[in-house]
Amino acid sequence: MRSSPNRLIAVIFGAVYIVVGALGFAVTGGVSFLATQGGMLLGIFMVNPLHNVAHLLIGAALLVAGLVSTPAAKGTNTVVGAAYLLLGIIGFFLVGTAANILALNTFDHFLHLASALLLLAVGLGVERSVPRGATA
Repeated sequence: MRSSPNRLIAVIFGAVYIVVGALGFAVTGGVSFLATQGGMLLGIFMVNPLHNVAHLLIGAALLVAGLVSTPAAKGTNTVVGAAYLLLGIIGFFLVGTAANILALNTFDHFLHLASALLLLAVGLGVERSVPRGATA
């Protein structure tokens, strides 16, 4: 796993997103599942229960892919990175509307964009070659 940047990033991001998703529930007590305003995680990121579940699912997908294989990690990093890029851009237009079902705020948008750039850079980047027949 250490020889693959995709696997390493997938495992790290996966673990972080799982922790963030779990911690989010500590600040969303009394917040409805699809609330457009949520609790403040770390004092700056707004989350609601749906946002927490999304973090848990994305984290699990990244973690599992990173533990399974290099191609799985590369594909998952690319797909999640693309989704976060889209969410980071669209998120700016959702704030203050009823469509903001993830209770996004400006800090969330910039974090999603930063995550997208790193995941896409690694996912689309060249992976170290692995000798034929070896498992990565």
